[in-house]
Amino acid sequence: MDPNRKRKIRLVVALGVAIALSGALVYSSFTASTEARSPSQLLHSAGGNHSYQLTGKVLPGYHQSGDLLTFRVRDRSGSAAVPVRYRGAVPDPFRAGREVIVTVRRSGNSFVGERDSLITKCPSKFKAAGKA
Repeated sequence: MDPNRKRKIRLVVALGVAIALSGALVYSSFTASTEARSPSQLLHSAGGNHSYQLTGKVLPGYHQSGDLLTFRVRDRSGSAAVPVRYRGAVPDPFRAGREVIVTVRRSGNSFVGERDSLITKCPSKFKAAGKA
């Protein structure tokens, strides 16, 4: 077989594999992301065996018993709130009034957080410019 033809075949195969791999990477990047939902959205749509990213503010009155943290998350602007039971690492800045994101699954009337999925948001990123 001609060496030039072998090189062309290898080039075409390598380019085909590279295109297929990049397509798979792009597809998995876009399908893996989920939109964070507020408590009011979860109350109306959460069900089944799906996991959701819950975002909102922690209400006062949370408590930790052993490795179980029980707290309520409220809408940023609104009154809807959902109870969350969470086991795992709790970030140091976690406290009442702080914005959080946690991956949850519905369990009856409450939500169970996935282990080590709790994240607190930095409050300075949400202050309007010029306000201290």
